[in-house]
Amino acid sequence: MLLNLLRRWRRWRRSRPFWGGLFAILAGSWICVLPLAPLKIMLQQGVAGIPSVLMGIVMIVLGLTAWFSPPQRSLAGVLTTLIATAALVLSNLGGFLIGTLLGILGGGLMFAWQPYAARRTGKAGKAGKAEEAGPAESVVAAPPPPTPHHDPQGAQP
Repeated sequence: MLLNLLRRWRRWRRSRPFWGGLFAILAGSWICVLPLAPLKIMLQQGVAGIPSVLMGIVMIVLGLTAWFSPPQRSLAGVLTTLIATAALVLSNLGGFLIGTLLGILGGGLMFAWQPYAARRTGKAGKAGKAEEAGPAESVVAAPPPPTPHHDPQGAQP
């Protein structure tokens, strides 16, 4: 039961830009929570805390978008990076640089993630021609062809 649950979690996590979404959610949380101080301090701060909270909420939503709608990962990654950079100016140095750095890292990971990247294995080529090659030769199998995926915007052939 637990092993099956762990396999399902691993399959779900690998089928989407998990780490990019996680870093974006952490960055948004950090930027959003930082200006939420006691009421006296919030009243002294005035409207300066509003952009911080809004940018943090948008970054959290973009991280969740990357998790639950992987085809939108490119847009979510670019927007996360832009908002994290804007937070540097508009929101307490982007959560004292921590939120900005986490947001830029998360946005980059979301943008760079590929849905069906080929797996690297160190045991490639052990079967098939291994008997013919002999012990001195090493045989490397060709990587499998990429799995086609559905692109709703038609950018990929």
